[in-house]
Order: sequence, then C-alpha cells, then structure tokens
Amino acid sequence: MKVVYVSYPPSDAGDVPASADNALGLHDFLAERGHELVTTTDTGEGLDAELSDAEVLITTPFWPVYLDEDRVSKASNLKLVITAGIGSDHTDPETAQQHGITVAEVTGSNVVSVAEHNVLQILALVRNFVPAHTEARDGGWDVARIAAGSHDLEGKTVGIVGLGAIGARTALRLKGFDVRMLYYANHRRSAGEEASLGVRYARLDTLVAESDVICLALPLMEGSQALFGPERLKAMKPGAWLVNTARGAIVDRDALVEALESGHLAGYAGDTWYPQPAPADHPWRSLPEGREAMTIHCSGMTLEAQDKIAEGVREMLEAHLDGRPLADDFLVVDPSAS
Repeated sequence: MKVVYVSYPPSDAGDVPASADNALGLHDFLAERGHELVTTTDTGEGLDAELSDAEVLITTPFWPVYLDEDRVSKASNLKLVITAGIGSDHTDPETAQQHGITVAEVTGSNVVSVAEHNVLQILALVRNFVPAHTEARDGGWDVARIAAGSHDLEGKTVGIVGLGAIGARTALRLKGFDVRMLYYANHRRSAGEEASLGVRYARLDTLVAESDVICLALPLMEGSQALFGPERLKAMKPGAWLVNTARGAIVDRDALVEALESGHLAGYAGDTWYPQPAPADHPWRSLPEGREAMTIHCSGMTLEAQDKIAEGVREMLEAHLDGRPLADDFLVVDPSAS
C-alpha cells in the first residue's frame, strides 16, 4: 500500500512532528508493516503523479491538498483521505462520496490550541498590542498614540458564531474576563450548557448588531461561504473587531479590506486564509497598519496538538490496514453508509 503525506516543509527553528520530513512519525510505523510512505510539500503536478497509485492521502488544513473531481479522477486507487487536524473542507464531499473515498479527520485534536489562539487574537486587537509591540521594536515611546486605540475587554459584548468544541472552549476561557457573551449556532445548547459556558443564544443578525467583538468558530460549509460579506460587515457595530480562526473563505476577502480601510471596523485578526498557503500578494497581508493582528495558519499546530494529531492519524491507519471501520467520530465522508 502506498501512503502519501503532504505538509509544510521543515524548518531550521526546530523539530516539528507534522512537517513533511517528520510525517508525524509514520515512516517506521508503515515501513515495519511493509507499506510505502511518500512525503512531499508539492500540491501541484508532482503530487498528482504520486496520487496516481496511492491508496491513502494524508493532508493538513495548514498545507491543504484541494481535492476536486479533476484531481480525484486521476487517483483511481485512492480509498482514504485523512486530514491531519480538523477541517476537511479542502476535499469536496460529493466527489469523495461518488468515488467511494472515505474522508476522515482527527476530531478534537487541536480544539484547545485554537480556542487559546482565539483569546490571544481578541486581546491583541482590543488592547492594541501589535502597534504597541511595533513601537517598542522601532525604538519609540508614543504612549498617547497606543493608548488611543487600547480598550479593556471587560464589559464588552463578545459574539461567538458557532458553538462546537472550539467555540465552547473559547467561551469558557472568556468567562473570566467578565464579558457579555452571545452565540449563534445551528443547534442551540441546553439551558444548563448555556449557563455553564456563560453564553446567551441570539439570532445572527442580533449578535452582529450588538457585539463589540465577533469570533468565528464554525466550519466552512454550504451556507457559511462568505457568510460575512459586504452587508453583514456593514451591519457590525462601528469600531467592532472580528476574529476568524475558522476558515478564511467565511469572510469576503475584498469587503473586509474595504471595512478596515473605511474605518468601520477597528480590526481583524485570524490565522485562516483562502487559498492556503496565502500568496505573497494576498490583500490580507497588507491590511491597514494598526487594524490587524494576522498570523499564518498556526493556531492548531502547537506541539501538544501535533502529538494528538499524530495519535489520531496512526489510529486511523491501523484500522484501515486491519480492515476495520474507522471510529465514527473521525468520519467526515463514509461511502459505506450510503
């Protein structure tokens, strides 16, 4: 069996388990069982050549392989696609279903990491951290300029769109800041859960209109593509902040730039882009100074999260090699269920 692992290149900065070279420690695991592991950072024609006779593809949300009908049709042996992380929107589910390909991801592997990143980026925006840091690096001391854009988070209204595992953990971490929290989700939580998390349900339009900070914590799916387009961004409170560690395509790229340049929004932060890796000329790389706290897509790749991802990927591979069904909570597309 041939397994292809696609991920970001290694770095001189340190040993990273999920890099293409280390491949989550799968080299020996597969070799001992007589299987071939091919690792690459190529997501183009070179990858297509490798996929032509591969049975398993392992990709990541941070260095994704976009699997559409054209690419899948050339990979006639492909039976399993594993997302080493959470979020398999780079694989078209209908195409996978039609070709009998199982799609799975490591559910719950990095929810803590992303929730912590949400709080980090909320505070970075509200407290005007990036300009303050730049001022220190550049040798300045313009306290008045920095203080003019710095606020307490306490007492603000924070809206969380999506209250799954990541959204719920984000809410728990924000409780200690004494904020008013609203949430919108397709499935409302029980009264007990709402009380425990410190949140109150609101319709999306109400949440958008009342929130000082909005945090996106929902998957990219039908209905959430460009959910925050020109009209919804205009409906946000003047001077509000938006944080998006969910998926870049949930926010309209150009409408966001306009909302920041006009001054309607005070700031935007996130680590998700579309496409990924983001090209050097992506407009979010040059958002108005002092109105952004962007990072590359790294929120779910702490070393602790990578260990959990590696454990989950190995569990799925073991099941596949043994001819056993994958655990239900890992499955995104299950052709056998149709």
